[in-house]
Amino acid sequence: MPEAVASHALITNDIVVLGLIAATLGVIFWTESRETGMWKKFYTYVPALLLCYFIPGIYNSVGLIDGNNTSLYNPVASRVLLPAALVLLTLTIDIKGILRLGPKLLLMYAASSISVMIGAVAAFALFAALHPATVAGDTWAGMTALAGSWIGGGANMMAMKEVFEVDATTFGQFAVVDVGVGYVWMAILIFLAGRAEAIDKRSGADTRALDDLKRRMASFQAQHARIASLADLMIIIGIAFGAVGLAHAVAGPLSTWFGANVSWAKTVSLHEPFVWVVALSTFIGLALSFTRARTYEGAGASKIGTLLLYFLIACIGMQMDIMALLQRPELFLLGVVWIVIHIGLLWVAGKLLRVPFFYFAIGSQSNIGGPASAPVVASVFHPSLAPVGALLGTLGYATGTGLAYLLGIILRSMAGG
Repeated sequence: MPEAVASHALITNDIVVLGLIAATLGVIFWTESRETGMWKKFYTYVPALLLCYFIPGIYNSVGLIDGNNTSLYNPVASRVLLPAALVLLTLTIDIKGILRLGPKLLLMYAASSISVMIGAVAAFALFAALHPATVAGDTWAGMTALAGSWIGGGANMMAMKEVFEVDATTFGQFAVVDVGVGYVWMAILIFLAGRAEAIDKRSGADTRALDDLKRRMASFQAQHARIASLADLMIIIGIAFGAVGLAHAVAGPLSTWFGANVSWAKTVSLHEPFVWVVALSTFIGLALSFTRARTYEGAGASKIGTLLLYFLIACIGMQMDIMALLQRPELFLLGVVWIVIHIGLLWVAGKLLRVPFFYFAIGSQSNIGGPASAPVVASVFHPSLAPVGALLGTLGYATGTGLAYLLGIILRSMAGG
């Protein structure tokens, strides 16, 4: 890996920066894995994800490293690790299994995604009318990145950052909104999960399908678990980076052709190779999910995808100016209004469909929280339901990029771009 261009940072060698970032992530997850003592209490209130953003950001802010003058993020993390993570995270999707969960659960998931999109447009319009400064500049781009997270997950958020070229500081501000607003809503859902039975009785929801779901998912979980071998890990890596190479090879000619022959291509960024890299990586992962390659989820495909994603998150974080994150507290209010609209619309959908509270909770959290936290909320209802959260959460990786991209185009036009 080449050394970074000369800068005023204390550390300018990319190999040393790589070691620092890797060691930092290792320390974060080692301390988070402690089940007793002060670290358990600390991570009860401070998510590890937030530290993965902020600690590299602190390194950049104090001049230890120069996150804007390194090849670690571009091309390594954004052009290689991001599409590899997308392949592995979409590879694990069990489309047939999700369809067997019942139409109402899928309808609540779809309603959740749509309500996030409507909430974004409504919140943007509201603040444009009442406090235009909140949505001025590239706020629309930051909201698009956040929508990628709130419909899909971290990989979709990173993809939107790249596709719409979101400024690193703006991205960092919305990453804080993502964690702050999103985790508060997760805590509320966990609190209400303990009262789900009473909520279902008052609403008159039919829970028989949910009881059958618990039994079916317990069997699914037992069937797919296995200890990964070296061959398994090598094959997973081969699939991921082989797909990335193929995506890059095809993306160049496709983007050139669209740019030269399709008049509206530039309007939706189809002339940009990276848009095609993201799309092709997602499609390859989805195609493989219908093959035996999906069984590598049992050997840890999604864990490797998440590992790549966290390294990407740290590389995003090391471009942030920490002090600049505190300059726009009004973005938290924007996020609160946005998620309240989502909650209200989803609650109405749940009442119309007369679904159990679990469907409402997991429909929302599989979007807002994604596959990292949706299983946590699902397991509060019943341990065997955790895979349902994982399945719906990973489904967001397939839909989040496309829906957030569409929303980004809408928000950009509302902003006058």
